[in-house]
Amino acid sequence: MFQDISVDELPQLKQAVYIDVRSEKEFAEGTIPGAVNIPLFNNEERAQIGTIYTKQSPQMAMEIGLQVACQKLPALYKQIQNIAGKNPIILFCWRGGMRSKSLATVLDLMGLPVFRLSGGYKAYRRFIVDYFQKEFPFHIIVLRGNTGTGKTELLRRLKAEGYPVIDLEGMSNNRGSVFGAVGLGIQPTQKQFEANLFQELRSYQNYSYLLTECESKRIGRISLPNPFFEAMQKGTQILIYDTLENRTRRLVQEYTLLPTMIAELPIALHKLKKRLGKKTIEELLSLLQEQNFTEFAKRLILEYYDPLYGYPNEDSGEYDLCIFNASPEESLKKLRTYLDHIKPNSENHAEIRVVI
Repeated sequence: MFQDISVDELPQLKQAVYIDVRSEKEFAEGTIPGAVNIPLFNNEERAQIGTIYTKQSPQMAMEIGLQVACQKLPALYKQIQNIAGKNPIILFCWRGGMRSKSLATVLDLMGLPVFRLSGGYKAYRRFIVDYFQKEFPFHIIVLRGNTGTGKTELLRRLKAEGYPVIDLEGMSNNRGSVFGAVGLGIQPTQKQFEANLFQELRSYQNYSYLLTECESKRIGRISLPNPFFEAMQKGTQILIYDTLENRTRRLVQEYTLLPTMIAELPIALHKLKKRLGKKTIEELLSLLQEQNFTEFAKRLILEYYDPLYGYPNEDSGEYDLCIFNASPEESLKKLRTYLDHIKPNSENHAEIRVVI
């Protein structure tokens, strides 16, 4: 007989394969990070069974559901077997009900090591919501600075070296500001963002601090959980600054990475008409048409980004550490020196404010 497993027990099951048996629409709204969607009922079938349940009878709905599921079970078994191999399988539906129970029973009978998530995705979602209502357990070190100063590049290098970095822009698939979505496509749902963020935080549970880039409370359509955002405001603040020339170069590289990105820039520009004025927008559009990306980026920095964010472009006593990022290698050395003074599992946040 298959076993039920609670949300709290999930980390104990190493190398488990998560199978979300809900419909494609339910899966798209949010799931457990890394889960594979193998619906017992697809969108249309779920809607049909739901209509029968409410308008005719629950018994008839279950009978129809049984007929639909029985035809699929052999194929679903093969599909899950191929994905999971010898790894344990964790099945879940919305509330840990009939969908996951019926499939778990079949997989168990076929000899696969299968578990059913007690309470289903609903229980997992409640666990995430509760987590982000508590006091945030990490001290956050925030890289601040104007657009184009290379904050994201520094953080990605540090993350690759094993430092506890939370890439909020990557996780939200948005850079913030009017141009935040250019070239990036659709953002995750709020539910999925929070699940992904929790998963990342759990991987750093042996650290007392995290590194991240300063972001607004909202990143596109995503909102940062209150405890996380508040910890950013209270955390260690590091200023990154650089020359206008270097910042312009970085912005050109970022916004001309793909042809589709260049095509999306005029659409975003029109949203700034009220802020910058019609004449300025027309001049910027003309620079784009001429493919004068350097002048376009420079004007955007001076007339939009810098007034919007307003960070100093020089050392300032308002910050715990200031780094001139003309040489990323030198900047990384300074950051490593600063961070390596912090004991990874230290409970004393005062140790984090190191003077170097």
